[in-house]
Amino acid sequence: MSPDAKEDNTYLLDTESPAEMARLINQEHLLTQAMNGPLVGLPDPSTFHNVLDLGCGPGGWALSVAFSFPSTEVVGVDISKTMIEYANARARSQHRSNTSFSIMDITKPLNFADDSFDLVNARFLFAVLRREMWPSFVAECMRILRPGGILRLTEPVDIGVTTSPSYQHIMQLWYEASWKAGYGFSADGKTLGVSHMLPSLLRQAGMHTIQFRGHVLEVSMGTEAWIDFYRNAEVGGHQAKPFFVKMGVVTQAEIEELYQQAFVEMSSEDFRGMWHYLSVWGTK
Repeated sequence: MSPDAKEDNTYLLDTESPAEMARLINQEHLLTQAMNGPLVGLPDPSTFHNVLDLGCGPGGWALSVAFSFPSTEVVGVDISKTMIEYANARARSQHRSNTSFSIMDITKPLNFADDSFDLVNARFLFAVLRREMWPSFVAECMRILRPGGILRLTEPVDIGVTTSPSYQHIMQLWYEASWKAGYGFSADGKTLGVSHMLPSLLRQAGMHTIQFRGHVLEVSMGTEAWIDFYRNAEVGGHQAKPFFVKMGVVTQAEIEELYQQAFVEMSSEDFRGMWHYLSVWGTK
């Protein structure tokens, strides 16, 4: 990535990091599992001819759609060269000729013609879009949607509610640090503060038939999702520590101790947790 691209990149973690790509592959799996599939809940997905995934990361969601609907053309875009190269390699290895991936900054005007897509999808942009960017982002999604097309946004309500006091403390630090950095619409920096704003953002852009669907994933010890949740916290935590310190919400020594204790607590037999998400979609 060029120096200018790094400066423009609003993603809070390192988009070119192999560790971050591995974390996102796990997170894609967790999220799609919680949603019971890539397009569950949407009206007649078989009628979608052109689908776009914004901030596609390693491409897991787009490839799932392409596999399920071979006649649908699926496009994924992301600012990360590393992610896009990996996604294109996966598409080639899986012989998904109906899928393509390209580098694009979704915080800028999108390089697509008006009325290009039947579905525009985006998930977990809470660490990408600063709060003032959301209205223009949704408006740009509206521009590239065909009349009758659907925009679906999926964002976390929380980053896990668990029995680990240390993990919960770290999540509160994340909420506070990201709020101070200009992300989310929390009233006080004590919540993630994105999911509750999605319906009004779609209405303000002129979309109609706004619908929403909640998702929940159990991440307790002994469940299938526990190890992926643990690894997500482990890899994401390693990358997030400098951000916490930079934003002044904790010292380096304090955050190291918190993570060490959190992983002990998350590895205990009595660890319990749930992760909550919300999908909101509307029609142009």
